[in-house]
Amino acid sequence: MARVLKFFIWVLALVLIVPQQKADAQNAAEIIERMEEAMRGESSEAEMKMTIERPRYTREISMKAWALGEEFSLILITAPARDQGTTYLKRRNEIWNYVPNIDRTIKMPPSMMSQSWMGSDFSNDDLVRESSTIEDYEHSVLREEEYNGRNAWVLELIPKPDTPIVWGKVLMWVDQEHYIALKEENYDQRDELANTILFSEIGEMGGRLFPSKLTLIPADKPEQKTIMEYQSLQFDIEIDESFFTQQNMRRVR
Repeated sequence: MARVLKFFIWVLALVLIVPQQKADAQNAAEIIERMEEAMRGESSEAEMKMTIERPRYTREISMKAWALGEEFSLILITAPARDQGTTYLKRRNEIWNYVPNIDRTIKMPPSMMSQSWMGSDFSNDDLVRESSTIEDYEHSVLREEEYNGRNAWVLELIPKPDTPIVWGKVLMWVDQEHYIALKEENYDQRDELANTILFSEIGEMGGRLFPSKLTLIPADKPEQKTIMEYQSLQFDIEIDESFFTQQNMRRVR
């Protein structure tokens, strides 16, 4: 799936505590790395439906998505008809959007990463993930607890200075047995909860356990939410960098 505050935590500089703090940070990073491997794979192809629920209306958007590691991803909108053919491309550090109605490809600046994606509660960064969960954050394990019947780590992620991240901090609940995400809380620069992402409907997809339903709920608008549902998912498909080009944005189906 979007995060910059210079958030500092002062801890008493006791000599005996420092090695343990470093070990905790290393363990947290390893947990996140294993979680991303479990939920992403080396490459993937998916069909998804996004439902935008508002007090006065509900809107559905269907899409296909392809990914290769962290550097390459492409999203194609397949429905509704007015948005069909719209594509989003991430190629290393560049994000592009193709709009078929005007036959134009637009490079998206970093300033647009925090904006709403397709009118949903997700941001552009949530979908194409310009930021790296591993490289752009400092990580720590806050505690262990049970969440929805599963033993979980609760991790805290603090953005590093000068990274393109809008959040002040992120809390993540990660299943200890299968290393899958269970819940995520994103906090703004005032350390107030901005939104919550719930990962549910955990079952086998693409040969591994995977949460097929993501629900994003804004903290200041609890009456609205955006639901992303995976309808099909394949991991480790045959695909290479040549698929993720501006030319292919126009012809992919």
